[in-house]
Amino acid sequence: MNFRYKYINYILLSFSLFLHACGSGVEQNEVIPVEDFIFKSERSNFKLSPDGSMIAYLGMHDHCKNIFIMDLEDDDKSKQLTYQDDLNVQSFHWANDSTIVFSNSHYFDDVLRLFAVDVATDSIQQLLEPVRSRLKFTQPIRDYQGAIYASINMRDSSVFDLYKIFLDGRTPELVYKNPGMITSWIPSPDGVVRLALTSDSVQESILYRANEQQKFEEIAVYDFKTSVNPLGYLGESTRSVVAMSNQNRDKFAIVEYDVSTGKEVREIFADSDVDVNNEGYSHQLHRQLFATTSACRKNYTFFDSNLHNTYKTVQQHFKGYAVDFLDMDPSLQHFIIRVYSDVRPGEVYYYNSSKNQFTQLMTAFPGLKEADMLPMEPVKFNARDNKEINGFITYPKGRHKNCPLVVLVHDGPSRRDDWGFNPEVQFLANRGYAVFQINYRGTMGYGKAFWSSGFREWGGRIQSDITDGVTWLIHEGKADKNRMAIMGTGFGGYSALHAASFNPSMYKCIISSSGYSNLFTYFKEIPPHLKPYVQMYYQIIGNPEREAEFFKTISPLFHAGKVKKPVLFFQGGKDKYTSVTDANQFVARLKQNNVPVRYIFKEDEGRRFKSEENMTLYFQEVESFLKQYLH
Repeated sequence: MNFRYKYINYILLSFSLFLHACGSGVEQNEVIPVEDFIFKSERSNFKLSPDGSMIAYLGMHDHCKNIFIMDLEDDDKSKQLTYQDDLNVQSFHWANDSTIVFSNSHYFDDVLRLFAVDVATDSIQQLLEPVRSRLKFTQPIRDYQGAIYASINMRDSSVFDLYKIFLDGRTPELVYKNPGMITSWIPSPDGVVRLALTSDSVQESILYRANEQQKFEEIAVYDFKTSVNPLGYLGESTRSVVAMSNQNRDKFAIVEYDVSTGKEVREIFADSDVDVNNEGYSHQLHRQLFATTSACRKNYTFFDSNLHNTYKTVQQHFKGYAVDFLDMDPSLQHFIIRVYSDVRPGEVYYYNSSKNQFTQLMTAFPGLKEADMLPMEPVKFNARDNKEINGFITYPKGRHKNCPLVVLVHDGPSRRDDWGFNPEVQFLANRGYAVFQINYRGTMGYGKAFWSSGFREWGGRIQSDITDGVTWLIHEGKADKNRMAIMGTGFGGYSALHAASFNPSMYKCIISSSGYSNLFTYFKEIPPHLKPYVQMYYQIIGNPEREAEFFKTISPLFHAGKVKKPVLFFQGGKDKYTSVTDANQFVARLKQNNVPVRYIFKEDEGRRFKSEENMTLYFQEVESFLKQYLH
């Protein structure tokens, strides 16, 4: 009887689901396993040697990341280069054709360890004694007569001094003691450091000296909204650089700039709608090869005809897909490229243009099929003050009307959601939700005015932009107003918690990952090496010491009593910008008010969960939570 009862129930349920699917006119989508949305490539970080004869990359050995070499001229010489069995290679760079500099660590914030490995002999040379400091390489990272330049905060955790680090292991040489505000140095092609940039976070300046015997002199000063960011020297010049600049313009452009006079020489490329992206300059050839913009899909403008022909050949091979240049050699014959789209997770290839030969190096998310992915559609709407806001919406399969909606708010807030493959978006769409991504005011990439319009608007117009976008979707008939959730990480998590506190009737449930609940603590948690930027944060967010009431008004922790809807809260113990204590207090207040809350704390994770186990848990918890409250 029991078996018959279960069987009859099964038949009735199946028939009911069939009728529901037919009646709704919704195409059913195959549920893809959670594990397929988690990035776990065995090989990554592909980099060409300066002469283009080899590719170095990170691979796994004995559960640790190590450096491997692919010899492009003789495959028999390809090999594993390092054998770290208790530490991961964190990062690596080619210093010259025969030497790679690398660091290793147990975890991201581990002590600094730096080594050089000889590609031919595999011998490893320690370059620094282990030290609890941070290191920033000067660009370009290359061998200057047996040494590389880097800035290190050994003397003072908030100040980076310039050092020469010798590839033979000699004691590093202090080149320039930072007086306090220098943020970076830029060597010219002959190895002389003639250019430095300073910032007190509110004011930025460019320093220049003609030779090492002279003192640096300030040649230009800007406020932090205006920037001239040198990319590298032009040709063999010691005065002319290629720079990203929004001086005397709203959008970032590529310009030629004379660092001896502090004057712009000419505009190389600009776009009227969006900032030009920071790519296309070759440190090996000392010139701008191409420029790109990303209003939606990335658009290229080329300044080198041979490279343009190569791009057209690659585009012809991968018709309809986006192509990114990840690396290239100075002969412009050897390339590492990425091929992808919004529905194609993408692959990384080595391309030999002289042979017109593609070699696949890595496939992202190999378990996902392009036919099962859903396209991102660009959208625009006007906020309540008539400001135009851009974004993207990804619909569930076979449905564009009255969809259950997840508003996925990007971090930053100055970061930007771009067109391309996003595993989290695809996971949510596969589960039957429309996913709305909004580039609210304060997002970078749309010019100086749009970025600065988000200043002091945390808890204000930024949040109203999100609300206005969702309201627009409802009015367009795209979203079901009774089945909506908001989620995000960092600032996106803050936006979700703010919505829970101040707009409790709009969303059925809330998901926050390391969201800022207390903006007083946000300032206290800023690491020492970022302290110089505090004054800028005061202008962008506000000053907690002078504006305590304002900060209480916009901090969700002080309004937890207003939260009525269920909350799923993820928190990483190693996130530097959020306080575990604040997260615990926020969750405790919800529990005291009998608000359904699920709290997932992982001590060894940062802002975003990274381990495969914890990422699986993250997706499973999100899926279960949304299914409970949006169905």
